[in-house]
Amino acid sequence: MKIIGKWALLIIAALSLPVKAALDIVITEGVDAARPIAVVPFVWQGTGPVPSQISDVVASDLTRSGTFKPLDALGLPQSGISTLAEFAPQKWTGINAEAAVVGAIKPYGPDQYLVTFDLIDLLKAQLAGQAPLNKQDLLLDSRQTVITAAQFRQYGHRISDVVYEKLTGIRGAFLTRIAYVVVNHAEKAPYRLMIADYDGYNEHMLLRSPEPLMSPAWSPDGRRLAYVSFENRKAEIFVQDIFTQARTKVSSFPGINGAPSFSPDGKTLAVTLSKDGQSEIYTIDIATKTTRRITNHYAIDTEPSWFPDGKSLLITSERGGRPQLYKVELDSGKLTRLTFDGEWNLGGSITPDGRTLIFVNRTNGKFNIARMDLETRFMQVLTTTRLDESPSVAPNGTMVIYGTTHQGRQVLAAVSTDGRFKARLPAGQGEVKSPSWSPFL
Repeated sequence: MKIIGKWALLIIAALSLPVKAALDIVITEGVDAARPIAVVPFVWQGTGPVPSQISDVVASDLTRSGTFKPLDALGLPQSGISTLAEFAPQKWTGINAEAAVVGAIKPYGPDQYLVTFDLIDLLKAQLAGQAPLNKQDLLLDSRQTVITAAQFRQYGHRISDVVYEKLTGIRGAFLTRIAYVVVNHAEKAPYRLMIADYDGYNEHMLLRSPEPLMSPAWSPDGRRLAYVSFENRKAEIFVQDIFTQARTKVSSFPGINGAPSFSPDGKTLAVTLSKDGQSEIYTIDIATKTTRRITNHYAIDTEPSWFPDGKSLLITSERGGRPQLYKVELDSGKLTRLTFDGEWNLGGSITPDGRTLIFVNRTNGKFNIARMDLETRFMQVLTTTRLDESPSVAPNGTMVIYGTTHQGRQVLAAVSTDGRFKARLPAGQGEVKSPSWSPFL
């Protein structure tokens, strides 16, 4: 029996308070193409009101994934069931869904609750009226966990991860977080570096500054953030431990200190520096602060990100006359141009499987998020707005979060890597930009 621990954040600013749904996800496209699934409200086996309905979190997660479409709970053929034993296959005949999630919540001790759930195969259940069927064969997964009241939402994400992986074969990313910058010029210190659950809940402020903050990037273990701060009236790169608050200044050279990106082993940052003249790509050993120059060209080189194997960098370079994406091999220095379509291609990153390039493409003056298969070089534009920027890929490679403009304000948005599902994440106050999706936590 595994107890899911609470993600404990230690924050710098005393004014930092958790906020629910600071970024409300508004789905704009893709629900009709999603796969139907049944999420039965979990049965409360205690007295008084249930502390929180975990199944609501599960249904929301599966909807926001763009892959699944939960059926209306009021129209399900059975309610009040919590286990496979109570499931009646004959009642589900004709229900257009591939699986059902059922479960229960039961008091277990002082501020402790036993949560159980079963994932039931409805496609096999459709055969119940045609041939004898062992009900146990319908069980795709079954688990139980003791949690506290404060862990209800987090455990809902955990259930969603299990369901998603069982039905798609892809690891779920519902227990991840996002970092982003909120700007509200009506405030005395308008720039805030924020962290929230992937769905905008449990928002916390990591840092507040009267000067710009930008380019947050997660370490591979999810413990640290690298970012650029102008709080000392010049660009500097910091690495901060989210739990201990410890903060290290990694780069403060004259000129540009920008675009930090952690290596896959978490020991090195790839950065953009102009300390030797033109904007070039460097690596910095975080422990020793030793720098290594990677590019050396009169054109602008910027925006480094790592290939998953840690042996190469993806960069934006103007050495061809306009911004395009190139691969730089760290050992040999070999440079390979990857993008050719459109007017500009910039701000790229590689999906975790190493197969796909996600980037900003400019065509006919419009900046959109695009993807390119690195083997076939086929490019697909994923978004249809005009000023999209700063794409960051989910650790399972299925979704991209990015900055865009909606009704004259900077907001965050999300798109699936196949382009079918789209959503916006508008904030209640201020403008939001520079999103960064965490690794698996």
